[in-house]
Amino acid sequence: MKIVGIDIGGTMIKYGLISLDGEISAGGEIPTEAEKGIENLFQKISGIIEVYPKEKLLGIAVSGTGQVDGNIGKVIGGNDIIPGWIGTDLVKMLEKKFSLPAVLENDVNCAALGEKWLGAGKEKKDFICVTIGTGIGGGIVMNDDILRGDTCVAGEFGHIQIVKNGLKCMCGKKGCYERYASATALVRMVKEKTGLKLNGKEIFERERAGETVYKEIVEEWIDYLTDGLSTIIYIFNPSLIVIGGGVTKQGDYLCERINKSLVTKIGLNYKKNLSIKFAELGNNAGMLGAVYLLLKKLENFNNKNEKKIDKTPKKV
Repeated sequence: MKIVGIDIGGTMIKYGLISLDGEISAGGEIPTEAEKGIENLFQKISGIIEVYPKEKLLGIAVSGTGQVDGNIGKVIGGNDIIPGWIGTDLVKMLEKKFSLPAVLENDVNCAALGEKWLGAGKEKKDFICVTIGTGIGGGIVMNDDILRGDTCVAGEFGHIQIVKNGLKCMCGKKGCYERYASATALVRMVKEKTGLKLNGKEIFERERAGETVYKEIVEEWIDYLTDGLSTIIYIFNPSLIVIGGGVTKQGDYLCERINKSLVTKIGLNYKKNLSIKFAELGNNAGMLGAVYLLLKKLENFNNKNEKKIDKTPKKV
C-alpha cells in the first residue's frame, strides 16, 4: 500500500506515490494556476489522485500554503493567493470523494515533519525548522509532532520584529524579520545598493568571487538572519535548528558563516548543545512531512480502535 503525496504551492503542485518508508515514485508537477480559484485547484488534485489505483492506496497526504488547522485539515487564514482557498475544508472534501483518510497541513510544518522523519532532524524529538524563501516560515517540532498553538498558527517567525520602525511588512507591522533576512530581502538589498536585479544564486556567485559590495551585503544579511535566530534560540533553547529554503544550496560555505555570526549573539548555555543544520530533503520535504502526518493519524486511529475491542476473557 502507498500514499498519494501532494504539495500545493502558489506556482506549482508537486505530487508522487510514496511508500511507507518514504520512497517517492510515479511523481511529477503541474501548474497550480492559482488565479483560477479553489474549484479548479480541487479538480487538479482529484485528477492526480485518480491516476493511481484506489485499491493500492492507503490515503492522501497534502502539504499546502497558508494558515492551516492541521488537526482537521482546514485552511483558516493567510494570503488569499488562491481565491476561495481560505475556509476550504480540504480533508472533508477529499475523504468524501475518495473514501480514503486524508490530511492537510501548512507547508512549512510539513517540511519540518519531513526533516524529522527522514532528513536533518531524524535523530531528534524536538527541534526548530526555519525556512528562508520569499518570506520566512517556521515549524516547531516537539515530541515528534508539530506544536500548532492555540489557533494553529504558531511558528510565524517571519513576523518577529527585529528593527524598530523598520520596513513595512505585508502583515501591517514594521521591521519584521522576513523583511530583512528572507531571500527576497537579500535581492532587495542588492538592488538598492547596485541597481541590479539579481537572484540569490547570482548574488552568492559574485560574493564568492570576492566582489566587495556583494560581500558587504551578504554579511549584513547574515547579521539580520542571526539576529532573528538568536531570538528564537532564547525562547526555545533548542539543541537543533534546521534551516531550509533555496539559500541552503550554498552548503557549508554559508552554514559556517551563519554559525560564526550566531555564536557571538547567544549565551553559553544556549549554544552548549546547539547545532545548526541545513535541510536535507529539498523540494520533497513538504510531501514527505504530510505522509508522516497521515501515518501518525492512521496509527492513532488504529490505537483507538484497539482500545474499543473488549479482550476480557468470557466466562463459559
